[in-house]
Amino acid sequence: MTTRTTRMSTTAAATTRAVRDTFSGLPAAFWWLWTSTLINRLGAFVSTFLALYLTVQKGYSASYAGLVAALYGLGGAAGNLVAGVLTDRLGRRPTLLVSQTATAGAVALLGFAAHPWTIAGLAALAGMTTSASRPAVQAMMTDIVPERHRVRAFALNYWAINIGFALSASAAGLIARYSYLWLFLGEALLTALCAVVAYFRLPESRPERPGALEDGPEDGPVGGREDGPVGGPEDRPVGGPEDRPVGGTSLGDVLRDVRFMTVVGLNLLLVTLYQQGLVTLPLAMGRAGFDSTDFGLVIAANGILIVALQIPVTRLIEHRSAGPLLVLSALLTGVGFGLTALADSVPFYVLTVCVWTLGEIINSPTQMSLVTRLSPVQGRGRYQGVYTLSWSVAAFVAPLLGGVVIDRYGADAVWVGSLAVGALAAVGYAQVMRRSQDSPSSATPATPPASRS
Repeated sequence: MTTRTTRMSTTAAATTRAVRDTFSGLPAAFWWLWTSTLINRLGAFVSTFLALYLTVQKGYSASYAGLVAALYGLGGAAGNLVAGVLTDRLGRRPTLLVSQTATAGAVALLGFAAHPWTIAGLAALAGMTTSASRPAVQAMMTDIVPERHRVRAFALNYWAINIGFALSASAAGLIARYSYLWLFLGEALLTALCAVVAYFRLPESRPERPGALEDGPEDGPVGGREDGPVGGPEDRPVGGPEDRPVGGTSLGDVLRDVRFMTVVGLNLLLVTLYQQGLVTLPLAMGRAGFDSTDFGLVIAANGILIVALQIPVTRLIEHRSAGPLLVLSALLTGVGFGLTALADSVPFYVLTVCVWTLGEIINSPTQMSLVTRLSPVQGRGRYQGVYTLSWSVAAFVAPLLGGVVIDRYGADAVWVGSLAVGALAAVGYAQVMRRSQDSPSSATPATPPASRS
C-alpha cells in the first residue's frame, strides 16, 4: 500500500512539474495573444462550411462553390503579402486591429449577400482580411517570446488553433441546422471580440531601433545567444538575421533570400499534402464506397491527436536539432499519405491519418522556429507574410491538383505521388540544414556588430 501511494505521489508530482514547465515562463502578452487566437478559431465557421452553404442553402452548383473557395484562397494570398508589409511599416498591433475589424465586417456582409458576383467578391475580401492577421500574430509572437521558449510558444498557439477548430466545427454543424446566417454573424462577433482583446491587452512589439536584437531582454546579455529551439549553433542557417543588416528589408530582399525561400518551398510541398487530407481524401473515400460519416470519423483523428499530443511531443523535441526533426516530419507525412493507397477500412484510414498527423505535430513548431531565425528583426512582417503565403497557395492549388489527378489517374496516383513529395521534402530539409553545418560561420556564431548593442 505504501509503495502504491508513493508511486501515485511521484506520478502526481511529475505531472504537476510537466504542466508547470509547459505553461510557465511565457510573457503575459503571449497569453493574451493566445487567447485572441483561441477566440478567433472558435469562430472560424465560414471557411469550413462555405461550400455547404453555397450548394445546400443557396442552391449553387459545385463548380461555383469551387470558384468561390478558390477566390477565398487567392484573397488570402494577397492578404498575406500586404499584411506582411504593413506589419513592418505600421506595426503589429495596428495591422492586427485593421485585419480583424475588416474581417468582422466582410464576414457579416457575406452572410447577407445574395447576388453571385457579390458573394464571390466578398468571399475574396473575407479571405484577404482573415489571412492578413497571420503575419502580425506570428511577428508579434516572435517579438515578445524569448528565443529559448519559442518552440513551446508556437506549439501552444498551434494547440489553441486546433482546439478552436475542433469546437467550432462541432458547434457550426448544430448552428447551421437552424440558420446559416448565424454562422456568419457568429464569426463576425467573435472576430470583433479578438479586435477588442488586441486593442486593450496587446502592446505594440515592433522593434523601433534598426540595430535591435533578435531576442528580447529576457534572453540574456546584449549580444548574447542562447541555444534556441532549433538546436545549437549548427542549426543557425548561414545568412540568418545575425549575419545581415536588419533595416530596410523589402519584399524583393525576402524573395532573393535563397535559403529562406527554399524553406518556404519545402513548406509548400508539405502543406499541399496536408490539404489533400481535407479535399482529396473525402473524394477518394467516397469513390471507394465510404460515406460522409466514415470520413468524419477518419478526419476527426487529426484534430484529436493534435490536441492530445502537441504539448507532450513538443516537450520532447523543443531542445533538439531542427534538421533531423524536419526530415522526420516530412517522411512521416509522405508515408502517412502513401499508406492511404492500401487503406480498405475505416480503422486503416484512421491509422494513415495518425501517421501524417504526427509529422504535422513535429513540423509545425519546429519549422516556425526556423523561420523566425531566418527573419531579420526589422523584416519579420514581410518574412512571415511570404511564409504564410505558402499556406494560401497550397489551399488554392491542392484541390485543383488532387481533383485532376484523381479524374485522370485514380486516387492511388495521389497517394503514391504524396509519398514521393514527402521524400523530396525530406531530402530538401536535409540539404538546407547540411549546408548550414558545412559553412564555417555556422561553427562559430557571428559576433553581432557594435550597432546592435
